[in-house]
Amino acid sequence: MVSLLLDVFKQNEMNHDAKIMVGILDSIEECVLIINCNLKIVYVNPAYAKILKVPRNRVIGRSLKEIEPAARIIDVIRTGEPIINDPSHIKSLKLDVVANMTPLYYDDSLIGAVAIFRNVTEIKKLNEEIFNLQELTRSLQKQPFASELEDPFNKIIGNSKCLQEILIIANKSAKTNANILIRGESGVGKEVLAQAIHDASKRSEKPVIKVNCAAIPTELLESELFGYEEGAFTGAKKGGKKGKFELADGGTLFLDEIGDMSPSMQAKVLRAIQFKKFERVGGNNSRFSDIRIITATNRNLEKMMEAGTFREDLYFRINVISLDLPPLRKRRGDIPSLITMFLKQLNSDKTLSAEALEQMMSYSWPGNIRELQNAIEHTNIISTNNIIQLEDLPKYVKDAKTSNYNLSEKNLNLSNLIQDVEKKAIITALQITGNNRTKAMSLLGISRRSFYEKLNKYNL
Repeated sequence: MVSLLLDVFKQNEMNHDAKIMVGILDSIEECVLIINCNLKIVYVNPAYAKILKVPRNRVIGRSLKEIEPAARIIDVIRTGEPIINDPSHIKSLKLDVVANMTPLYYDDSLIGAVAIFRNVTEIKKLNEEIFNLQELTRSLQKQPFASELEDPFNKIIGNSKCLQEILIIANKSAKTNANILIRGESGVGKEVLAQAIHDASKRSEKPVIKVNCAAIPTELLESELFGYEEGAFTGAKKGGKKGKFELADGGTLFLDEIGDMSPSMQAKVLRAIQFKKFERVGGNNSRFSDIRIITATNRNLEKMMEAGTFREDLYFRINVISLDLPPLRKRRGDIPSLITMFLKQLNSDKTLSAEALEQMMSYSWPGNIRELQNAIEHTNIISTNNIIQLEDLPKYVKDAKTSNYNLSEKNLNLSNLIQDVEKKAIITALQITGNNRTKAMSLLGISRRSFYEKLNKYNL
């Protein structure tokens, strides 16, 4: 073949065989480029002209160094070594190509080089799109809901949709000064959420002061909140004492269990929130405090307003943003992650058996996360092995009825049986994969959409 190219190199009249060889090169769909040792282009095929959108007569006879000085085939001439499957970018044409470049020898002398390359610009773009889509998919798998959560909300354990929706609203609300009411049963983590809101706010450098309104007797709550002046009552400290409203100046005041506050105190707290001023007990001078109010309750404040035990005007002051934390029984799928977190806090390397985990996930958890934490502390102490067994669980959890079905004439409802098997399969898959939902859905062989529909259906 090389000898047949000599006529081409010398630009002589080609013989019959040389014409056949050139005809073959002309028919190749990939680009063919031949240069001599002086980097002069002696041949390009029609595919080259078509793909690179340049007439052949404008290329043949010119120096490649003038057209594309960074062309890799120049290195083949320089070194005499081939370059195989080389990805290159032709700057002048904005094309990406993959080329095989081979030196041409005749009588042991280097006479030039040939490059055969294909245009992979569209393939590269497609690969980039696929990569971007994969990155997006991985991002959505990490956070399957509306948006990525910022610190410290992404540290709150739980991927259930009902919790994530609340955290997204809390994340947005934290950036404002709006007063927030957190609702939820005892033990769902209202104080944890209040702390996260403060930490994510512009007031994070200032203190967050917490008051449990149900834990302080009514007669002492006023002095606790607003402070007192010296001599205000028997036993008052010399010089008086600052209250929580003063201590929280510039920061956040968290009033937990506000539904337990007496109507008389509600009126005083309403005035302090509305006008941002108050008087210490036994004092006449108004004091000002710039605070953000976060309240929490496990009571139905709407029913209390109807009964006249909670002030309507205070309700609307504290309820600018309402966050309803779901009970643990409505987000059972988060239980494995919570268990892992509590065991880690105990510096324990123990894990739960499949039977123990299934029982934990079947239990209703009326005390919510706080009850779960106590149960884990119990099992960690009681268990003598690295695997926590069913018998190690607290008696009230171990003896609780589960959703098991015994096949009998009284219980042969096929729909219920199928649902029970589905639920158990999901629980087992989550346990096997360490609560990795992507791996769990793969193990179950169902789509992402179907997986999350079933999590919501079974309150997992």
